[in-house]
Amino acid sequence: MSATSFKFRSGLAAIAVAASASILPLPAFAEGVVNIYSYRQPFLVQPLLDAFTEQTGIRTEVLFLDQGLEDRIAAEGINSPADVVLTVDIGRLVNVKEKGVTQPVEDENINANIPAEFRDPEGHWFGLTTRGRVVYASKDRVDQDTITYEDLAASKWKGKICMRSGQHMYNIALIASMIAHHGETEAEEWLQGVKENLARKPNGGDRDQAQAIYAGECDIGLGNTYYVGLMMNNEKEPEQKEWANAIKVLFPNSEERGTHVNISGMALAKHAPNRENALKLMQFLSSAEAQAIYAEANHEYPVMPGTKVSETVKSFGEIKPDSLPLAEIAKYRKAASEMVDRVGLDEGPAS
Repeated sequence: MSATSFKFRSGLAAIAVAASASILPLPAFAEGVVNIYSYRQPFLVQPLLDAFTEQTGIRTEVLFLDQGLEDRIAAEGINSPADVVLTVDIGRLVNVKEKGVTQPVEDENINANIPAEFRDPEGHWFGLTTRGRVVYASKDRVDQDTITYEDLAASKWKGKICMRSGQHMYNIALIASMIAHHGETEAEEWLQGVKENLARKPNGGDRDQAQAIYAGECDIGLGNTYYVGLMMNNEKEPEQKEWANAIKVLFPNSEERGTHVNISGMALAKHAPNRENALKLMQFLSSAEAQAIYAEANHEYPVMPGTKVSETVKSFGEIKPDSLPLAEIAKYRKAASEMVDRVGLDEGPAS
């Protein structure tokens, strides 16, 4: 074994112990390999990587981390084995750029496949799929089929809204979009109204909001679209199918500016040792074939225009995405986080 290969194996083993990583510790610098550092769970990306290897013969090695990925790449410096970064949320994509661990990519095929609003203007990151931040509404207790985010602050919903922590990245992105559209003063008034309409303190994940609606604890909740698909098709935990069956998906602001969407995405690592292979993977992930796999396996919306969504996702109804560039929304992440604390959103409604 070469010193370089041993170093990579040892480094990944250390990460696995320190950060609960899941890895396949094979040589990093062998020909025909691309090394992926991923915030996305392995089962979500493996079908894509298998298809890529089958098409190109290039093997993929994945390091999965649930935190500290960009800091790890920065610490590894010029010797980092990372080629491609896969992650979710505009905040994390912007963060890998701000940490200085990515390099720009100018590729005609990738740019043709991915609309401008879903990629960094300087080419440091690219969106691959979108998921709408929608309203889960009780089929039994909510008659209306349209809603806006602004409506969530209306008095009619007092004591009827459930949500996860306001500091979770999915909600921070939504609140940032409200700041981008309305300014900080109006957005804060809105968020205060949402807080007063909560049925309980924010907790759990998106699926827990569907469970709470099913249990009658609230009438509406905030959640991502793909969680509905996961619940609808969950054979291991069939009770989640009941949660999904209790709700309908409302796409906020669909009759005007459109529904806020977030993304999963990719970036080229700054010191990618297998740069050409990395670019081939990025080109593949932006392709129609990969977009179709994403749509079917993960219940997400492909970013490539014209790509069909899965039958499950189609059952939610039509989505009209907010056309405001995500790079613009990302500018307000810090202001959104500070606003959540300022209004005491996670403390729940006033007693």
